[in-house]
Amino acid sequence: MAEAVRHDKTARQLRLLSDALDSGRLGPVRRLVNTLSPAEIGNLLESLPPAKRTVVWGLVDAEDDGEVLVHVGDDVRESLLAEMDPDEIVAAVEDLDIDDLADLVEDLPDTVIDEVLKSMDRENRERLEQVLSYDEDTAGRLMNPDVVTVRADTTVDVVLRYLRLRGELPEHTDHLYVVSRRHQYLGRIALQALLTHDATTPINQLIDDEQPAIGVEESADEVARQFSDHDWISAPVVDDNNILLGRITIDDVVDIIRSQAEHQALGAAGLDEDEDLFSPVPRAWRRRIVWLGINLGTAFLASSVVGQFQGTIDHIVALAVLMPIVAGMGGNAGTQVLALMVRGLALGQVGASNVRTLMWKELRVAAMNGVALGSVVALATWAWFREPMLALVIGIAMTLNLLFAASAGVLVPLTLKRMNLDPALAGGVILTTVTDVMGFLAFLGLATIILLR
Repeated sequence: MAEAVRHDKTARQLRLLSDALDSGRLGPVRRLVNTLSPAEIGNLLESLPPAKRTVVWGLVDAEDDGEVLVHVGDDVRESLLAEMDPDEIVAAVEDLDIDDLADLVEDLPDTVIDEVLKSMDRENRERLEQVLSYDEDTAGRLMNPDVVTVRADTTVDVVLRYLRLRGELPEHTDHLYVVSRRHQYLGRIALQALLTHDATTPINQLIDDEQPAIGVEESADEVARQFSDHDWISAPVVDDNNILLGRITIDDVVDIIRSQAEHQALGAAGLDEDEDLFSPVPRAWRRRIVWLGINLGTAFLASSVVGQFQGTIDHIVALAVLMPIVAGMGGNAGTQVLALMVRGLALGQVGASNVRTLMWKELRVAAMNGVALGSVVALATWAWFREPMLALVIGIAMTLNLLFAASAGVLVPLTLKRMNLDPALAGGVILTTVTDVMGFLAFLGLATIILLR
């Protein structure tokens, strides 16, 4: 429900914006745009064709430029940066948090990167270099080194005075982190605990040491899973020696989860989640032709199987009419299993300990569906062609192909994962090939054996 409301709001904003742009009235456009959050502005910019996008980007308040750049995909970001001169880019990004700046810095021109680094004080420059030293899609790359730490041998009063002296806290600060003299992570203290305990209470009596720290090399997917499992707002990040390096906050995790969802939705079609909706035709063509070429190759493979039974089809023309039903139902059934497997692998729910049980369950479901749907198709075939043996062939073939589809739906993503390939990106093509080939082979093979004997 909330998602539908958000989509309706975006569509309404886009319509109002387009109407104002078409009328040439930039005043209402500026007022509308600058009532939105940076994330909403980014979403609107991604929804506009290049000419209108350029106009709207020029009307965004300069103080919001950096945050907007963080909230758009790589392709759109590239086009927006192309509209800015180096001084504008430096001004836009210099006040960003370290973790957000780390996301942007590799997309900036070299000259701009140099200027950004020069504009930073030594501490922040070292923090940025530290974050950039970790691989992309790891906790180290996601973390913000700006954390508030306290020592266990102080009191509540000392900590509160320190916070007042500091003046402000980083965003999404719900806990302070307790560290040793060697800066090793010992635990955390909730801000509410500081406010509700006596000023003389020792900090070591308030430490919550139950929250585990996240290893700096943990994958982004694992970070998202842990946040989801424990309902964290923030979490500490440590190295192999338990030295506190920074923290990850919920806003970064929401971005990970959204990216995962977009990747699964678009990856199945061979598309990049960062692709611009209005990307230039040559660029879109280059990206898509490779994937379509792979699909064409698999289509030829399926056709070659059909070609082996050309004589059978020549004798029984009805087979050509019924073939797509068997292959299509197998593909749909396999896609259902594949979607469950991809999600299970992403959440860490599928592994060697339960894959056999999962396979047995899916085969039983496939067998039940095969018998039910195969009977329906067999009856429809008998009523259509008045050929009872043809009805028997398609009923058996349907059941067999659903079993093949279930097996492929489980095994294909597991195999791709073991080969360090993305199941969401490559699984669909392989699965469709398996169900097409095995569907045609089962149907035409049975027809050859049973009907032409």
